[in-house]
Parts: sequence; structure tokens; C-alpha cells
Amino acid sequence: MGETICIIDGHPHRGKGHLCHALAEAYKAGAKDAGHKVTTLTLADMDINFLRDPADFETPASGDIAKAQKAVSAASHIVVVYPLWLGTMPALVKAFFEQFARGGFAIQESEHGWPAKMLKGKSARVIVTMGMPAAAYKVFFGAHGVKGFESGILGMSGFKPVRETLIGGAGALSDKRAASLFGRMRALGAKAS
Repeated sequence: MGETICIIDGHPHRGKGHLCHALAEAYKAGAKDAGHKVTTLTLADMDINFLRDPADFETPASGDIAKAQKAVSAASHIVVVYPLWLGTMPALVKAFFEQFARGGFAIQESEHGWPAKMLKGKSARVIVTMGMPAAAYKVFFGAHGVKGFESGILGMSGFKPVRETLIGGAGALSDKRAASLFGRMRALGAKAS
């Protein structure tokens, strides 16, 4: 019996020509071919507002966010795909995760004051595309934007392990490299990793 996977396609633009969308589709194809059950959340198609009042964080989610919480609850593994914008995730992705965590869904305050991880038992993969070489992002910039997401949002929510795939040079992929990347995504999807 296969895994249940939730893919979160975080590219903010609906256009079909984006690498993030194609990577999410390749992962999904590999997973489905291997017998895994897959749900995809396309953030560009969702109604996602910004949280402005801290009190709202305590209230339950509704609409698209409640549906996303249900999809993640049912999943044993999530995949988050987004482009690197200004060194971190696009604002839409951050807004989604703030809404997603509301109502104690992802993190609750424990009696000891340390956050209770509400999504323990689930694993995650973060796939980030960027124009610069991935090694330069890691070495010269410390990959702080991605690390903050992995530890501060996913890790605090209980996801473990959290694996990452950083894809540099996204704007100048040769056909050969693109085919290799899509093959790699299909293989990761097949392994639910």
C-alpha cells in the first residue's frame, strides 16, 4: 500500500510555463505511477489572505485553508515547491503557512511553554528553484530563507525528516538538464521521499 502525499505548488503565478509547476507535476506522476495517493494544492488558485491581527491566529481556518489542512492531515508526506524570491519564499507561500497554522492546527502552546508539534509523524520535502547557482545560495547566502522555513515552520510543526532539493540556474536550463530534473522528481515521487 502506498503513501498519501500532499504536494503544495507554491508558485504564485497561474501561468503554465513555470518550472515549479512542471516539477510538481513530475513528482506527482512518479508518485502516482508507484501507487501513492496524491493531492495537489496550487496556491495560485487559492483564496489566501494575510493574517493581520494576532488574535486571528487563534481562530480556526475556513474555506481553502481548511481544505488544505484536511489534505495535509490525511497525508503522511508533503512536498512544498516554490521559487526563491528575494532570498526566501514568495509572500503568498508565507501567507499560506501562517493561515495553515492557525487555530492550533500545526503548533499549539504546551503547558511547559514550548510549542507542541501537532503534525508529528509526517515527513516533508522542500523543492526550491532559483536563478543563481544553488551552491552559491548555500555557501554565500547561507540558505537562510530555506533553513528558516524548514526549521521554523515545518520543524516546529513536527515534520521529520525534512529534506530539500535546491535547483539553481532555473532560468537557463538546457533541455537535457530539464529532462534530468524531471526524471529526478519522478524518482523522488516514486519513493515518496
